[in-house]
Amino acid sequence: MRDSGFRALVQQIDGSPVHLCPPVRLLPDGEEAFARMRQAIGEARDEVLLETYILRDDRLGVSVQSALLEAAVRGVRVYVLADAVGSLATRDDFWETLEAGGVTVRHFHRFWHHPLDALRRDHRKLLVIDRTVGFTGGMNIGEEYGSSIRRRRDAWRDTFIEVRGSVAGELAAVFAEGWDRARGPVLPGLEYVSWSEGRMHTPAFAQRMVHSSPSAVRALRARLQSELQERLGKRRDRRRGRRVRRSGEAAGDDMPGVVVLDPRPGRGQREMLTVLVALAGAARERLWITTPYFAPPTRALRLLASAAQRGVDVRLLLPGERTDVPLARHAAHGAYRFLLDRGVRVYEYQRATLHAKSMVVDGYASLIGSSNLDFRSFWLNAECNLLLLDDGCGAALERTYKADLEGSVEITAEGWAHRTLTHRVLDQAARAMRWAL
Repeated sequence: MRDSGFRALVQQIDGSPVHLCPPVRLLPDGEEAFARMRQAIGEARDEVLLETYILRDDRLGVSVQSALLEAAVRGVRVYVLADAVGSLATRDDFWETLEAGGVTVRHFHRFWHHPLDALRRDHRKLLVIDRTVGFTGGMNIGEEYGSSIRRRRDAWRDTFIEVRGSVAGELAAVFAEGWDRARGPVLPGLEYVSWSEGRMHTPAFAQRMVHSSPSAVRALRARLQSELQERLGKRRDRRRGRRVRRSGEAAGDDMPGVVVLDPRPGRGQREMLTVLVALAGAARERLWITTPYFAPPTRALRLLASAAQRGVDVRLLLPGERTDVPLARHAAHGAYRFLLDRGVRVYEYQRATLHAKSMVVDGYASLIGSSNLDFRSFWLNAECNLLLLDDGCGAALERTYKADLEGSVEITAEGWAHRTLTHRVLDQAARAMRWAL
């Protein structure tokens, strides 16, 4: 995994660059994560891009709202994209206050815009500042995510990460794709493939050329369209709607690197699944996974079992009784016996409602983002994840994992055999319905 072959394999699978990865900041505590995000918004000079599934109008949401409004007053361009279903409970006056203060707001897949796409949601969580600083992970914007588990019984355990450098520019392009689908205005200076129209949007400098040099812009458009056809047309079966590949400072084989994995309906889903398979296949010592909703296909269970049977320490950290989706927990329970019998270790988190989504392999490759291991994340949602190839980040994520295990109970094969008949029936029924969760 640490050699150049694994990086080359990931690039061949996904087609995305491996950005040079400056030191990252892992943010497993909600209070620290949102303090850092508000600080970054306060330091913005040109642009703030915020994308989230849930943006509540509670105290935490209002504190983020205030930071966004203050940025807009300073003359910063501020854009907010929230999922129309995830943020359905947020009152209209919350959005109206943002817009009155100069913030541009859009909602993803409103029913009257996309009635046939009601099940396809924007599950991404992104904050990009000046296209040089980026945050992503599993945290929505609400008090349950932003409260320390040390002081609140109703807190949720989640993880965010802060990155810097050229990868933040690619996260801005990820934002632009969902923004386009939500009918937002063209963002200046970003080159991306329109989700809604299937055509290339050119950067702002090219748009300005329309007024000064018609012949030059026609030539530029022809070149860009040619590149688009080359990148998309020949591989439309696997890369339908592929976002324009971003350039940036590439990481050498012996340098920390980061890859953006941002599947959405119609693009990147098979690539994301294949990268997950590659990570499990490349594991030699440890494969530690945290996920709140575990309902993968049977082939994924066999992959984890195969890793365990070849001597890899495979561990799953899943929710305990404090879960927001009991049916999803039962679907995970339907797979426990198969995994336990084949050497996979399973833990259930007790301190809070588990919502973190991460994977760390051999203390080196870390996957942090919004994707769950379930049908919805695999096929229906727009997601965003970062694959980090870095010993420092891997070690930090392993330390966090060990701390979480201290607040967990391990499920054993012997103990699992004594659950009630009702529990067994619910487990098997939910497992059979996993595609609908």
